[in-house]
Amino acid sequence: MHELVGALRSYAWGSRTALAQLCGKPVPSAHPEAELWFGAHPADPAHVRIGDHAISLAELIAADPERELGTTATEFGGKLPFLLKILAAEEPLSLQAHPSMTQAEAGFEREDQAKVSLASPLRNYRDKNHKPELIVALDRFEALAGFRDPHRTVELLRVLAVDGLRSYADLLAAQPDSAGLRTLFTTWITLPQHVLATLLPAVLDGCVRYLSRTGPREFAAEARTTLELAEAYPGDAGVIASLLLNRITLEPGQGLFLSAGNLHAYLRGLGVEIMANSDNVLRGGLTPKHVDVPELLRVLDFEPIDLPVVLPEPAGDGSVRYRAPAPEFALRRFDLVAGSAQVPLTTAGPGIVLCTAGTVRLLRNDSALVLSRGGAAWLSAADTDIRAQAVDGEVQLFYACVGTGS
Repeated sequence: MHELVGALRSYAWGSRTALAQLCGKPVPSAHPEAELWFGAHPADPAHVRIGDHAISLAELIAADPERELGTTATEFGGKLPFLLKILAAEEPLSLQAHPSMTQAEAGFEREDQAKVSLASPLRNYRDKNHKPELIVALDRFEALAGFRDPHRTVELLRVLAVDGLRSYADLLAAQPDSAGLRTLFTTWITLPQHVLATLLPAVLDGCVRYLSRTGPREFAAEARTTLELAEAYPGDAGVIASLLLNRITLEPGQGLFLSAGNLHAYLRGLGVEIMANSDNVLRGGLTPKHVDVPELLRVLDFEPIDLPVVLPEPAGDGSVRYRAPAPEFALRRFDLVAGSAQVPLTTAGPGIVLCTAGTVRLLRNDSALVLSRGGAAWLSAADTDIRAQAVDGEVQLFYACVGTGS
């Protein structure tokens, strides 16, 4: 087992405080800090400290896949199949979805044949992998995810009392299913600019009027989110399109699992995120980055869904697990208190340990590794019988490993 140093990613929507505070660094940071990657994705692998030297996790695995990954090397082509992150969103992320495996393979080959460089900002598919993902909130986490039941969306559009929305509400009311959602989303996300320039301000005025009403306001969170998105991304068609999505709030410790094709946009919050080892993102708006609406429409799943919050379940070993139907990854959480006994962490790697609160000591035979808040460790397949013991404070520890698909 060795210390693992995450790769810091800076995006405009990141936070100048959340990741810096978590990792015990000066606040505010010089630039928005959005993600800390703990994995072996070629775009930005984490680094393993071995003595006084550091080597990228990707290089370490490539040098001896069998030792580092064990049987996982055979199952996943000699690569670590998951990517673990800490995500810190101060502003909304893009309106986006991720492809299925079949879609990713076809898209990657198509862009390769078109000679679109992997480094090009116009590239949609940077690898051949799908990207199911699970995020677990470290503080209150807000998101839009999955298409809302069309009947409820019709209610929302009507209570905003916007003349320009009536025909769209009628359209969806006449076909309250995935086909109706596809038609309405496609219409909105491709609105001519002169039409959008009239409709969007009217919708925002409708949201303001709705929020100023007295009495029950069932869609208050949706209306506020629409106003916030418009402030962050003025004139963006994604603002109106977001009205079709479920508005979700995760409390600390709760999770959200997204499979291929689910349209979503994380709004704000700090969370631990685990996904298949991919960086494939199809964007439809709410971003200065490359937007490819036709390709997004190709991968979207328009089936309305009420995405359930993923609650931690007792795993029987002192930890809790977050159930996710992805063979590439599994995630458990340990909550330890200083002075308590050692807790078995895992019988064998490969895996990544991430400390998000307190200070913990990892033990294997006669060796030990201390992790503070924001610290991580790489456990190879050769690292067996790893134990954890809280050193200081109330320790929160996440353990990521290869999943079972259940």
